[in-house]
Formats: sequence, C-alpha cells, structure tokens
Amino acid sequence: MGCGCDCASCGGQAPRESEFAGKVFSPSELLDYQDGGIVSRSVLDGEGGSVTLFTFDAGQSLSEHKAPFDALVVALEGEAEFTVGGVRHRLSPGLMLVMPANVPHSMKAEKRFRMMLVMIRN
Repeated sequence: MGCGCDCASCGGQAPRESEFAGKVFSPSELLDYQDGGIVSRSVLDGEGGSVTLFTFDAGQSLSEHKAPFDALVVALEGEAEFTVGGVRHRLSPGLMLVMPANVPHSMKAEKRFRMMLVMIRN
C-alpha cells in the first residue's frame, strides 16, 4: 500500500489520512458503551500525537501507570475520578485534565464515562 501521492517511495510508511478528515462527527455516534467494559477508538494517530475516544462502563477503571508523553483528558459524558501524582480530580462534562509525562496516574468511572484523550508526542 502506498501513501496515495504516487511517489512510490514511501513503501506504505507515510502517515495515512484519518477516516474522519474533513468530516463533522459526534463522539457519541462513534463509540457505544459496553456493559462491564471499556471501549476505545482512534480518531487520529501520527508522529506528533494521537486522539482517542474512550467509553467506560460505571465502575470500570485503569490501574496506575505512566505514559512517556503529556496527555489531555477531555470529559464528554458522565463522571470519573482521576488520580495524577497522588492528587485526586473529579471530571465531568466540559472539564479537562492535563496528565504530565512520566507522572503516575489512574482513573475510575463513577458513572458511565465518555472521554477524549489527546496524547502529545515530543
């Protein structure tokens, strides 16, 4: 598969355009909740970073971990508690949280929770 530019030199390694490029869409239309589960869907993914949508059923959680890049969480629906560097934060629709690179963080969905995660790679 080539890059679509007819250069025949990328060997399929050039970034592909997102299926969402140039389209208007709603996060709730792209991703449903799964009973007792966590669902994710990539919106953008490239060298500079990524944008991923997530849904968490009530009570679902992510255990403490670190990421090598800064990340921005945008709460879209529901409520969740995030712990970043030992400090607890409650997120609800319209609120955002920056999680710094290499700082331990975890989360738990208090209610069904929908979020967008923007990861910035340096």
